[in-house]
Amino acid sequence: MHKFYKDKLRELDNRLEELKVEFDEPIQLAETAVNLILSYLKDIKLYVLGKGFDEEKDEIIFFKKLKPNIVAKLIFYNAIYKIETRKPYGSGKNIKKYIDIELNKLKRFFDNNLEFYKYYRTNSTYLDHKYFLRGKYDIKLSLDTFYFEADHSFSTSHDYKVAKIIANDLIQVYLEDQLNLGHQKNGYDRYSLNWTESKTALTELIYALHSQGAFGNSDIVAIAKTFESTFNISLGDFYHTFMELKSRKINRTKFLDSLRDALIRKMEEQDEI
Repeated sequence: MHKFYKDKLRELDNRLEELKVEFDEPIQLAETAVNLILSYLKDIKLYVLGKGFDEEKDEIIFFKKLKPNIVAKLIFYNAIYKIETRKPYGSGKNIKKYIDIELNKLKRFFDNNLEFYKYYRTNSTYLDHKYFLRGKYDIKLSLDTFYFEADHSFSTSHDYKVAKIIANDLIQVYLEDQLNLGHQKNGYDRYSLNWTESKTALTELIYALHSQGAFGNSDIVAIAKTFESTFNISLGDFYHTFMELKSRKINRTKFLDSLRDALIRKMEEQDEI
């Protein structure tokens, strides 16, 4: 099950990257991406319904971690389609006001689901049997109304909410990028930085900052997308790169070690002045 899913996810990510190259216009990109993701989601659903799960823990992993990663992409691109098609014409002030409203929607979702955010962000498991097993819903645990109309053979009470959390992080990065672009057009941002080290090095740094909690409870995807935007680089399948880092036999933290050494050399050089 997990291999089938990961292969599908990797294939989907590659195709989405190709679409980003093919479509410069965000509305066309979003529309095409939504249709593509739906087709992959359909294949995964047929596989799940056909194969089932050997153990409850496999079902929990699928609905807590695997399925939400694809559904999050669907939510994200659908949101981008709506945001871009409804974006007002006019001055930068109007655009900023519109984006601020969209950002406030994300904040309201966070505020309304704070307890579940805490549960998910802290990797808690004590309610997994209610949140991520089919047919085990508990109406006392903040159920969304649409759950009762969902296909319960392929849904649990909270797998969509996990996907929404992941997607909202991506949407927030997208909206903040739009604000930054607006600032650049108005002459507020005259600096541009390009990452000149390897993608592997940047991935190592991002995972280190995430592990340290340097950006609070931000999702690793949101952090990665921010670095991509800030430093004009595409990391591609950075999760796969991280897996390669983990598989190193020696010097797993090569770039971080070199950073430390470079900083110490700089300090020692200044001490000698």
